[in-house]
Amino acid sequence: MGIDYLATVLLSSLSSASILLIATIGLAVVFGLMGVINLAHGEFLMIGAYSALTATQMGIPFIFAIPVAVAVTMAIGAVVEFLIIRRLYGRIFDTMLATWGISIVFYQLAVLVFGTVTPGIGMPQYSIRIGDYSLAGYPLLMIVVAALAGSFIYLLMTKTVYGMKARASIQQPAMAQAIGIESSRVNTLTFSIGCGLAGFAGAVLLPIVPATPSMGFAFVIKAFLAVVVAGPVTLTGSVLTAIGLGGGASITASFLTSVAGDIFFFLVTAALLWLFPIGISANWRRKV
Repeated sequence: MGIDYLATVLLSSLSSASILLIATIGLAVVFGLMGVINLAHGEFLMIGAYSALTATQMGIPFIFAIPVAVAVTMAIGAVVEFLIIRRLYGRIFDTMLATWGISIVFYQLAVLVFGTVTPGIGMPQYSIRIGDYSLAGYPLLMIVVAALAGSFIYLLMTKTVYGMKARASIQQPAMAQAIGIESSRVNTLTFSIGCGLAGFAGAVLLPIVPATPSMGFAFVIKAFLAVVVAGPVTLTGSVLTAIGLGGGASITASFLTSVAGDIFFFLVTAALLWLFPIGISANWRRKV
């Protein structure tokens, strides 16, 4: 087994882990800051993909279609939070039922509007060669995208006034209102940012995963498990779990089969939840 093959496997696995992280980060924001388990996360990802696809079909370059997708999903997320989610804070089971119902509605609307099969936009045709092996360039670009997205959200939540207000609105809502923070507006913005990140994931992954009504199913289960394993420090914890679980599953799949990779993912997830029932970050000092 040559060094070229090992380097190819490692880069490919890091790319797969980065794709999982991109799909997970919006869920981590909503669950970590708001305590809302958004079971419609996969559908917001799908809405982002369809928004980007529609924009490109209208002649908008793909790079500019991505912010269009983010804006659309943020707007829809704000409406959902205003009409439904804000009445259910602190009621985890009720929010799960509500977002599950929303996911069904969005899925059926996508089937009615777009059908079950839609054309993709095609992956950019450039590659990186490592010895005798060649890797598609666009999936490798997701490593950089994941790093930038994670860094942006981390800085947004820890180094800005909005980030402090967002954490205060959820952790100490009464005190936040007492010092003049409009918790309802901050919560709406936080939920819409989480939805916008899902839309960003759907748009940026469109060349890799064609837009279909069910495309979110491919990500939401693993994304949800990554966030649960991460524990209370959802943002930084999710980065570690997405890279560890996603990368490990991809390496396993490279040497064995894709089924073996999935088995690895779920077995390691079960083992971690058995060892750390409230997540791997339960005893961390940092809380973002």
